[in-house]
Amino acid sequence: MPTESHPVPSPAPASPGASEIITGAEAVVRSLENLGITDVFGLPGGAILPVYDPLFESRKLRHILVRHEQGAGHAAQGYASSSGKLGVAIATSGPGATNLVTAIADAHMDSVPLLAITGQVFSNLMGTDAFQEADIVGITMPITKHSFLVKRAEEIPATIAAAYHIATTGRPGPVLVDITKDAQQNTFAFRWPPKVDLPGYRPITKAHGKQVLAAAQLIAEAERPVLYVGGGVIRSGASAELLELAEATKTPVVTTLMARGAFPDSHPQHLGMPGMHGTVPAVLALQESDLVVSLGARFDDRVTGKAALFAPNAKVVHVDIDPAEISKIRTADVPIVGDLKDVLVDLLAAYRDVAARGTADTAEWWATLAGLRNEYPLGFAPTSDGLLSPQYVIKRIGELTGPEAVYAAGVGQHQMWAAQFIKYERPNAWLNSGGAGTMGYAVPAAMGAKVAQPDRHVWAIDGDGCFQMTNQELATCTLNDIPIKVAIINNSSLGMVRQWQTLFYDGRYSNTDLNTGHDSVRVPDFVKLAEAYGALGIRVTKEEEVDEAIKLALETNDRPVVIDFVVSADAMVWPMVPQGVSNSYIQYARDHSPAFSEED
Repeated sequence: MPTESHPVPSPAPASPGASEIITGAEAVVRSLENLGITDVFGLPGGAILPVYDPLFESRKLRHILVRHEQGAGHAAQGYASSSGKLGVAIATSGPGATNLVTAIADAHMDSVPLLAITGQVFSNLMGTDAFQEADIVGITMPITKHSFLVKRAEEIPATIAAAYHIATTGRPGPVLVDITKDAQQNTFAFRWPPKVDLPGYRPITKAHGKQVLAAAQLIAEAERPVLYVGGGVIRSGASAELLELAEATKTPVVTTLMARGAFPDSHPQHLGMPGMHGTVPAVLALQESDLVVSLGARFDDRVTGKAALFAPNAKVVHVDIDPAEISKIRTADVPIVGDLKDVLVDLLAAYRDVAARGTADTAEWWATLAGLRNEYPLGFAPTSDGLLSPQYVIKRIGELTGPEAVYAAGVGQHQMWAAQFIKYERPNAWLNSGGAGTMGYAVPAAMGAKVAQPDRHVWAIDGDGCFQMTNQELATCTLNDIPIKVAIINNSSLGMVRQWQTLFYDGRYSNTDLNTGHDSVRVPDFVKLAEAYGALGIRVTKEEEVDEAIKLALETNDRPVVIDFVVSADAMVWPMVPQGVSNSYIQYARDHSPAFSEED
């Protein structure tokens, strides 16, 4: 609760009792300014128009006009995920608000701090099916930390401040503030900072000392421990604390899809990504461990496989700031609720005390893991159809661009290849839609990341299917001097769906061919499309052209760049643990062979 112990941020000094008569719409803008917000993404419409009038005069807020409200939401996500700041998206009522729903749901699944501000019809018209009316508060209630409906102008400052606090504290997430048009137009006496009272909101940040000590004791006693690192480490800004704990305990580390970069890929204790498309050492380390220390992870089905068979001989320490996640899927032997940044500091101190009395010998465990690393390195086979290998393309993007860049991916095969073949050395360098799996995420998320991190190269690694869902935001990038780089991994199909059809549906490719690049007719022609949006368009079909195109993209900073990499449709993501089976199945699949089925 933002009272004395949790003050509302107020960069500009406020005189106690001082007030100014302004409209509710002006209060929205003033509140955002006072909270230190500098960038917002949005699209105006009738019900939010009063806010856009004072927004036009603001010298502290940069408003970026998107081409679709979903783009505003994903851009705000990319902004937040790359910087750790709050992302803000603005839309009008009805379809404007509902177009934000996908991004809000995405932010909810991936714990992204997002503030969605929507306009609503006049309060006296609510419930009458008025023009562009939608109950956006009701629609979003299951996918937000909280949804506010504001009908009175004087409630706006406290509501915006409360929304900021809720979105950015505890487990981060989206908050929606829906404001009626009359609340925006009416006047009141504006004061800052407002009084904010949230009696039911008390995030637990400090862990119980006895639980931390019990966890430290288990780590010291374990012969086959693993640190199972989730996206919560990144959201809490705890990467440095994680590194210190891992090195002190000499425990192997696996980083989930949402945690890539939380622990350096180059570190000798890092085993890679676990799960359905994880590395063999990472998957089997979890499966064969005697202790799983889960740090900001939620035992997602894409990591565990069949949950009842996951790490069957392991005790579990589960650390999470959200008590609802503890023991939700796997019962924790030691549950710890708290902020990871604080918990890891306490856990390290407790471990050092315990370890002074002796620790288990993990030499045999490390020898086993080293053997798996040597025998099953992550790799890929060359294509047989003469087209580019998508893994090679993505690997070269990472190698030529480096770890200081930001990489945003869409959803599908290219997402998994980007997670596998780019080396991540720092947090907030890898952005993707992990929980919701939202196609169309990459381009607007990269746009938002570039706004937040203007001095970094920002890549959107996208599929030809994903790209066609939100490519209109290239216009936004061109007009607002946001020079992102877009790599289209163009296999002319919905690649991951096609892979499943190959493996589990006898090659019956029902409605997965997109006809975007392998035949003489390209629909659309991505190079021409890029040029139409004012971007530099490049097509690459040969391996010897790959490096030159990437270097040209990196050198071009006066406009967006789109590279159409025409790759093989037959390339698959390996390893793969089929859905609904035990992770032990990878013992059969780890030779990268497609000769297996769900029934095996």
